[in-house]
Amino acid sequence: MSDTETTSGTSSLESEDLRIRAELLERKLDELQVQSNMRLVRAEMKVEAVRAGIIDLDGLRLLDLSDASLNDQGEVPDAAERIAKLKKTKPWLFGALSSSSPLAPPSARPLHQKHATEMTSTEYSAARAALLKQRY
Repeated sequence: MSDTETTSGTSSLESEDLRIRAELLERKLDELQVQSNMRLVRAEMKVEAVRAGIIDLDGLRLLDLSDASLNDQGEVPDAAERIAKLKKTKPWLFGALSSSSPLAPPSARPLHQKHATEMTSTEYSAARAALLKQRY
């Protein structure tokens, strides 16, 4: 056996090994792409569920997300419809809007306490009495 035959034999073995490794890496990449897409789908569904007022995110396990897919923007196009359907079929997973929560956010302006120079004499007396009451 000559050196050229040995080199071509090892070269074909190396190319075959590289081809097999490339196929394995392509399969692994495809698996990771599918896993990544499913994570994004679940995250999108969580966002929609929170917007809809879900009490416990474990309720999302009741959804069949095997046919859910992402659009070009990385969103689930029918996420709101799926959550609305879940809310209709399993209403106990969602809480009613609380009447005790404020409808409008508090003012961004800081509270301004009146200075003694801005108070009338009766306001000053009341504020002084309240302050003295706190100290003792």
